[in-house]
Amino acid sequence: MARTSWFDDSDLPIIDEQVEKLESFTQAMADGVIESQELERQQASLIAAMKAVEPGLSDQDHERVTRLMIELSAYNIMRLLHELQGRRLEKAFGKA
Repeated sequence: MARTSWFDDSDLPIIDEQVEKLESFTQAMADGVIESQELERQQASLIAAMKAVEPGLSDQDHERVTRLMIELSAYNIMRLLHELQGRRLEKAFGKA
């Protein structure tokens, strides 16, 4: 299988595009509400993926992948908060 790049032509991360193709994600997001059981299923999927990868990593690769996951998590949280703040401002100032 061909490798899918993590970046677009501007070197911006495009992992979100792959997330949008993830069936469990699109099903959970369909109604705009994330139920506890949907979150638990995604957590189980994450744990399974992590357990499948971790044993095959060298110590150096493990360190780099750990850093990658931490940076990705921080980015996703920050982006979510940024978007939520933008929406709150739009509502406060009547912009649609």
